[in-house]
Amino acid sequence: MTLKGIPGAPGIGIGTAQVLKKELDIPRFAVEDSKEELDRFYRALDQSKQQVSQLLERASKNGNKDVADIMQAHLMMLDDPEFLAKVKESIENEKLNAEFAVWSVGQEYIQFFEQMTDEYLKARAADLKDITERIIRNLTGTLLDLSQLPQNTVLVARDLAPSDTAQIDREHVVGLVTDEGGPTSHVAIMARSFQIPAVVGTKNATGEIKNGDLLVVDGNEGIVEVNPAEDSLKNYEQKQLQWKKEQSDLGELITVPSVTKDGAQVKLEANIGRPEEVEIALKFGAEGVGLFRTEFLFMDRNTLPSEEEQFEAYKKALEGMRGQVVTIRTLDIGGDKDLPYLGLQRENNPFLGWRAIRYCLDRRDVLKTQLRAILRASVYGKAAVMFPMISSVEEVVKAKEVLEEAKAELREEGQPFDEHVKVGIMVEIPSAAVAADLLAPEVDFFSIGTNDLTQYTLAVDRDNEKVREYYNPLHPAVLRLIKRVIDVGNAFGKEVAMCGELAGDDKATEILLGLGLQVFSMTPSSIPRVKKVVLSTNNEEAQAIAKKAAALA
Repeated sequence: MTLKGIPGAPGIGIGTAQVLKKELDIPRFAVEDSKEELDRFYRALDQSKQQVSQLLERASKNGNKDVADIMQAHLMMLDDPEFLAKVKESIENEKLNAEFAVWSVGQEYIQFFEQMTDEYLKARAADLKDITERIIRNLTGTLLDLSQLPQNTVLVARDLAPSDTAQIDREHVVGLVTDEGGPTSHVAIMARSFQIPAVVGTKNATGEIKNGDLLVVDGNEGIVEVNPAEDSLKNYEQKQLQWKKEQSDLGELITVPSVTKDGAQVKLEANIGRPEEVEIALKFGAEGVGLFRTEFLFMDRNTLPSEEEQFEAYKKALEGMRGQVVTIRTLDIGGDKDLPYLGLQRENNPFLGWRAIRYCLDRRDVLKTQLRAILRASVYGKAAVMFPMISSVEEVVKAKEVLEEAKAELREEGQPFDEHVKVGIMVEIPSAAVAADLLAPEVDFFSIGTNDLTQYTLAVDRDNEKVREYYNPLHPAVLRLIKRVIDVGNAFGKEVAMCGELAGDDKATEILLGLGLQVFSMTPSSIPRVKKVVLSTNNEEAQAIAKKAAALA
């Protein structure tokens, strides 16, 4: 069986399917042998304890105290005698199956804690939901911990949130397949970052694929082969070897300077999501980090990260890049990224709603804590601050006010920081591109985010498969906005970079060079492919191609 989807991340992955069913299925039926059902429950309980203990050990090793504290609380709840006695009673006396017994007892406790006025006790409801779901998933045999997947796994899911993908052990997962998503969805972006072949937008992979199926994931063509015939499998194994050889050949370009045929210098930087990824960035020849997404610090937890946690992460990234710039984007949450503890309300149009800089300007405490951490880390390398989703000069002014407050506090405390840290903005809303000349005096640099710029310009939800054909980052209107930002940047002597997915698309490189772009930031593994195009490009020819693509007079 062949499933067709959308290429999410390049490469060929061959492995065994693990189907992630995120919806919690809670069966209810009467049991005849309550002793056997109790044994099932205790086995699932022991399994849950082992998993939480492993998570606790990993969090402790990584110095993530908040996560370790939560896991410690979960272990205590899994040993709570009253909770366990009630589940045992439901199974023995009411002859309920273990899944429903755990769920019904869990609901009693969850509702009890949710009604509390004390915030700490109220938060225990979320912990209880977590442990009851963990036990039930172990009882039903559905996938739970994405960090514990077996080797040669192809993960199949309806969709994967950034927090899901962030758990994945890259050594064990050889492919990703999703029902939903497009080339700029977060699962695709993170798959490219992790160098895991991915096919997204298959519509019904979770319905067609079973656990244990042998899968071939062709991330180059957007094809998934389910239990392929022997000759087809051999053909894909050859393609896989060929792909690896091509990557090896591109690897020879890593140390070659990024210069066009006619001598124009081009800077190729990396997009990263965690400090550990600076190693990968350098491995692929990145000349800096053009986008450090900081959301990872806020995920997989129930509370905001402390200033100290953030400082340590930024410091690690800056030290790792050995004096090359690390552009740190402030918290970009909302839209398709929701964290319940932040209090973001459900909105009809979340991409047009309370997100990114809008949230942070309303929660100046959150923004200031992050800016203090960035400033403190700035003495360990070359840091730059970047504010996302800017639509007006007023937003930049307000954000810079918070930055100045953070600086004043650190001076008062005698904390060292770089007084001249550069400040820039993401240009991802059309109003920012059109008003670039008004914004330029307020910033040191622009970075064009083509993912949102495209969807806002064309009024196309980039994750909606029904209108995906209208999502075109090379649309003349988008290219004209890009050209305007570059021209304004040149006129004001401000650097213009691009950190959207278009920057890493080697099919667009020549057009972008022709528009005048000289700083590209992308998934590290895309750098050699883009560099190959840069080395073979003549600027005069590129300008003619760009002029035609943007339908410029």
